[in-house]
Amino acid sequence: MKDLETAKRILKDHGFSLVIVKPGTLFHATRKYGVIGLVEAIENYGSELSGAAVADRVVGRAAAMLCLYANIAEVYAEVVSRKGLEALREKNVSVEYEELVPEILNRNRNDVCPFEKLAADCHGEEELFRKIVSLKDRFS
Repeated sequence: MKDLETAKRILKDHGFSLVIVKPGTLFHATRKYGVIGLVEAIENYGSELSGAAVADRVVGRAAAMLCLYANIAEVYAEVVSRKGLEALREKNVSVEYEELVPEILNRNRNDVCPFEKLAADCHGEEELFRKIVSLKDRFS
């Protein structure tokens, strides 16, 4: 079974919010909200994530940029934003998704997600990663 298929199956069967598979086995999984789980995986595993497959419940531009920063090879999203999809496709990352939305909203669904706002103000993947790390305690 392909890594992305394995990641999707684990995500759906076990209620995780993020699953990372490489090679063929579960590498990392979390139920944390937002991009914090992905940031923590990058902090813990760094370059070991290169070439991995990610299955995530929600992928906006912020999550897409973090996947690019970690050199993720394949991404599955239950929900993906247009900007997230564009960012991944622009860098030739294989993407599968269930639903395409104009933008990712906050938990109250009354404004754009704070991580998406942060990503919009960043000029690159590393800058976004550093900003989220510096603010992580506010979002955990």
